[in-house]
Amino acid sequence: MNGDVAIFASQIPAALIDSAEHLLLTERAVLERAVIDAAPDGILLVKRDGSILMANAAMEAISGHSKAQLVGQSINIFLPPHMRGRHDQMMSGFFAHPSRRAMGMVGNLQLHRCDGATVPVDIALGHCHMGNEPCAVVFLRDVSGVRRLEQQMQYQATHDALTGLANRWQFMQQLMYAMAQSARRQRAMALLLLDLDDFKAINDGHGHAAGDQVLVETARRIRSVLRAGDVLARLGGDEFTVLLPEISHPSDVDLVAQKVLAALSAPIRVHDYEVQSGASIGVACFPADANDTETLMRYADMAMYQAKAAGRNTYAVYQSEMGQRLEERIVLHDRLKVAMKEGHLRLHYQPQVNVRSGEVCSVEALLRWHDPVLGDVAPDRFIPVAESTGLILPLGDWVLETACRQQAEWAAQGLHIQVAINLSARQFRQPRLCERLADLLAQTGVQPQSIELEITESEAMADPEQAAGLLGRLADLGVRLALDDFGTGHSSLSYLKVLPIQRIKIDREFVRDLRRDAVRGR
Repeated sequence: MNGDVAIFASQIPAALIDSAEHLLLTERAVLERAVIDAAPDGILLVKRDGSILMANAAMEAISGHSKAQLVGQSINIFLPPHMRGRHDQMMSGFFAHPSRRAMGMVGNLQLHRCDGATVPVDIALGHCHMGNEPCAVVFLRDVSGVRRLEQQMQYQATHDALTGLANRWQFMQQLMYAMAQSARRQRAMALLLLDLDDFKAINDGHGHAAGDQVLVETARRIRSVLRAGDVLARLGGDEFTVLLPEISHPSDVDLVAQKVLAALSAPIRVHDYEVQSGASIGVACFPADANDTETLMRYADMAMYQAKAAGRNTYAVYQSEMGQRLEERIVLHDRLKVAMKEGHLRLHYQPQVNVRSGEVCSVEALLRWHDPVLGDVAPDRFIPVAESTGLILPLGDWVLETACRQQAEWAAQGLHIQVAINLSARQFRQPRLCERLADLLAQTGVQPQSIELEITESEAMADPEQAAGLLGRLADLGVRLALDDFGTGHSSLSYLKVLPIQRIKIDREFVRDLRRDAVRGR
């Protein structure tokens, strides 16, 4: 049988065998070419002289050249002219000592397309022989997507996602660089630390989405008044910072701070309502105040708290004595939190007497604090600390609830007397103030007309329309309303017709010398 096969094979014409072998080789070449063209990476076969022998379909897409245009061209067409000489040397070295090189060995390689654009690429190298001629096999990968992802990750790592401003890490890098440059040039620079006033009230009252809108608008407004070389960053929360890398005179800093405050003074519209959120700014300068970033930031922070203590919506420049005041504020803040937790706060009730009948007609609830460590702490010491740190809201709520419960207790004993309660500015602007008061009245059983709420003239006149609306809703609950410190602001008597108040308390400055002025005939 095997002999028959051998005889049969010997009878096949040689031409037919050659044709079959050629067909097989052709099919193999077609298959290999299909595989090469299906590869996602560009593939080039390059001769020792740098001319291209073969290019695949992916190489067409990457370079913009057709395969026919690439074959016979020098591989240097993908490089800018200034790099071609060095590349020829590198290619000679490769052919002298051919070796495989994997992807990821080059840093930032750009391929020049036929339309003049550049494409970031990575390359791997192999080697083979075409006949007796050595060739380099070049694999090119378009890494545009990878580079975009890297840039996106770099941006996210150095910028605030909400506002697009530099974040804390990026700002500290810029601050260190700016200080080094200022020292080298012997020029001054300034740091402004900015904290929004009452931002927590916006978040609590209107929601975090509204708070985010306020932060975005704040960033836009600040950026609009800064110079081209100034740096704005969001450190986190409602805290921003401005770097003035070069100042010629201290008045430059004053001007920028005033511009920022003016830009933030207008209400911010959120959906169908407006919110007011000014800012407190602290300023520290290099090298006058500090010579390192940490100290400069700390001093700007001290100055910012000084601005808050001064009434907010203003700025303060660091002074050496601020350190001592800040230390006292830190102690007061810590002890005040302990006092609220452990019950060291008390309400004293100051009688208000009818001068005609001599009868006590009402009492005013006054907050007093005796601390086991600090002793008696005057309100003008701890109230500003509470206002600047946000403790004023839970503190004010405690006063409101305690006074209501005391009035209910007196009423149960047959003593029907009105209790006057002071509302802080932040408490007055709380969106749920009416609901909270209604709950307290229901819980304690206090008659609404037995409670009088006092707000200062400056609080009411900050936004008369908003104040009138809120006071109207409070009046609907049945409580009495009083305007305190009248005459210290800039309101006119015409506003008394708009505000639903039952009593005004004239500031003491108007009555202090009343008897003496009467004697003098004034």
